Amino acid sequence: MKKKNELQKGVDFIGVTVVFYCHDGKGNFLMHKRSKNCRDEVGNWDVGGGGMEFGETFEEAVEREIMEEYSCSVENLKFITSYNVLRKNGKQDTHWIALLFTAKVNPEKVAIGEPDYIDEIGWFSENNLPDPLHSQFFTCFDMVKKHL
Repeated sequence: MKKKNELQKGVDFIGVTVVFYCHDGKGNFLMHKRSKNCRDEVGNWDVGGGGMEFGETFEEAVEREIMEEYSCSVENLKFITSYNVLRKNGKQDTHWIALLFTAKVNPEKVAIGEPDYIDEIGWFSENNLPDPLHSQFFTCFDMVKKHL
């Protein structure tokens, strides 16, 4: 039996994550290329996200993750929906509850905040998305576009 500090979110118990599509308010989305240090989908372009910490509100988790990943604050945050993420990481089944947000940020203040996990960042329009994309990108993209 695993000890409490050995349990993994999303594997040994259902994890809760915030997922955010950062945008500039002009139709462009901020995305990052996942580095070799990421647990999965290395080299794929992704939107932001991360696990919630004990005691955080949903909004606090998004704001913390955006500051950590992109070194900037949020100008306008909107909650969109929640959904289950049931997938495999290699051969391991994982289960997360994702809380989806849009977050308007100032492009002039964005920088890579986690160089160990982010190889590069870029701004992309719907008609000019990078390749390859994270496998979950289109799960919510149409819903996100309706709330900008």
